[in-house]
Amino acid sequence: MKDIFRILERNARATPEEIATMTGLAVDEVRKTITRAEKDGSIVRYKTMVDWQKLGEEQVWALIEVRVTPQRDVGFDTIARRISRYTEVRSVYLLSGTYDLAVLVAGKTMQQVASFVSQKLAALPSVHGTVSHFLLKRYKEDGEILEDESKSHRLPMSP
Repeated sequence: MKDIFRILERNARATPEEIATMTGLAVDEVRKTITRAEKDGSIVRYKTMVDWQKLGEEQVWALIEVRVTPQRDVGFDTIARRISRYTEVRSVYLLSGTYDLAVLVAGKTMQQVASFVSQKLAALPSVHGTVSHFLLKRYKEDGEILEDESKSHRLPMSP
C-alpha cells in the first residue's frame, strides 16, 4: 500500500492504471486506496512544483529562526499555527536548540521579506527574537533537484 503513496509523492499525475502496473496491485484496489486516503487526509493535496525563475518571476526566500514563549497546555502549537496562516509563510517547523521555530518565507523582494519579519512576525506578542537567513540558491526542494547538473553552464573546478 505504501508503494502507492510513494509513487504519488513523486508523481501526482500518475494514474491508477500506471500505479497498478508499477505495484502489481489491481486497478480497483489502487483507486479505493487513493479515494480512502483523500477522504481521511492521508493525502493532503496534489501539488505542482514550479520553477518561477524559469518563468521570469524572481522570488526571494528566507529561513527565519524564531524564538517564542510556549503557552500553557498548548506549547508552541498556537503560535506556530498563527504564523503558518500568513500568505508569505511557506513552511513552519518546530526545532530543538537555540530557536524554537524555523519559518520558510517567500516574497518578491528582500524588502518585502524584511517587512514581513519586522512588521508581522517580530510584532507577535509571543515572539522574542528572530534571525533571518536569505537563501542564495535552491539546489533541491521536496526531494527534487532544481538544476540538472548536465544542463549547468558553469565550468567544473578541480582542486
